[in-house]
Amino acid sequence: MSKYDVTSEGFYGRFGGAYIPEMLYPNVENLKKVYLEILNSEKFKSQYKQLMKDYVGRPTPLFYAEKLSSIYSTHVFLKREDLAHTGAHKINNAIGQVLIAKEMGKTRIIAETGAGQHGVATATACALLGMECHVYMGEVDIERQAPNVARMRMLGAEVVPAKSGNKTLKDATNEALRDWISNPEDTFYVIGSTVGPFPYPDLVARLQSIISEEMRWQLKEQTGKELPDYVIACIGGGSNAAGSFYHFVNDEQVKLVAVEAAGHGLDSGDTAASIARGSEGIIHGARTMLMQTDDGQIIEPYSISAGLDYPGIGPMHSYLAEVGRETVLSATDDEALQAALQLTREEGIIPALESSHALAALPKLKFRSDENVVVTISGRGDKDMATYINHLKL
Repeated sequence: MSKYDVTSEGFYGRFGGAYIPEMLYPNVENLKKVYLEILNSEKFKSQYKQLMKDYVGRPTPLFYAEKLSSIYSTHVFLKREDLAHTGAHKINNAIGQVLIAKEMGKTRIIAETGAGQHGVATATACALLGMECHVYMGEVDIERQAPNVARMRMLGAEVVPAKSGNKTLKDATNEALRDWISNPEDTFYVIGSTVGPFPYPDLVARLQSIISEEMRWQLKEQTGKELPDYVIACIGGGSNAAGSFYHFVNDEQVKLVAVEAAGHGLDSGDTAASIARGSEGIIHGARTMLMQTDDGQIIEPYSISAGLDYPGIGPMHSYLAEVGRETVLSATDDEALQAALQLTREEGIIPALESSHALAALPKLKFRSDENVVVTISGRGDKDMATYINHLKL
């Protein structure tokens, strides 16, 4: 067992665990008992591998970005999760968890979503696998991510608005947890990121690890080297970063760079940078770094990106940051917008606003000319066009 692995009790160092109400305990314990057995079964592996290949379209390409490489005087590769079915990495996790739910005999799926990509992915998996689907989404996010709301409804999901708090991802998660407490027998909660009570952070990381698994052999195929010098990914809850880092964590020579949303600036009061401006606490069943007041009240986060607008971060990332295995940078709204415009104009790829934060790390780092830098493009920008039109005056 590596020093970076989660323990059998669900801890990464002191972060993680399952701090849950007694009424949720049976649900979480049942999943904890069976998830590894199901993931390691030949039946699951066969189904999952086939669906990833023939339905999702994996492997997603590792694209050598020639113009970005020239601009930053290094070798920049883009891991194109935006080309996965539904337009983001979220489908890797959603299909895996819905398969697990079916194996456990569940018939009803609930999920939370911020940017809408996890909601779309879950609704897609439910349509494919014949499951009832209810997606909780903050009222603010329903308005700013209207295309994804329409997609979920077209796929047969009920989109349930969360009307409390600042009506975004945190509040949608709260509502989903209440639903799960009320419907423990037939319902499975598909969490979209490496957050929540154990075993979810580990389960989601394992399902998303297909990203870094592919990176290794794709990079070797293109460069002769299996290990990149840098892997860069955005973090909100942290699933695409967890998947991008998973198969490199024990290779200390690979620099892992996570980029959180600074919003209007780290010191502006309008930010979602949980590592840079948060403190240790418990949110949605896990001990991690989060935005909170001195007396433990959640501070409402802010980011132009709906998918990064979460007040906490996955416990895996809190631990990797604390021990120095993961370097955490931040990018403001403006930096993310400019990075999106640069990628679009230079390489003809419109990224999701979440991914734009990862791209915004490129000018903040100093690379050697012989280094290989992989940036995960976690989603495509279709869903963010209204925001781009508004802010970039298109």
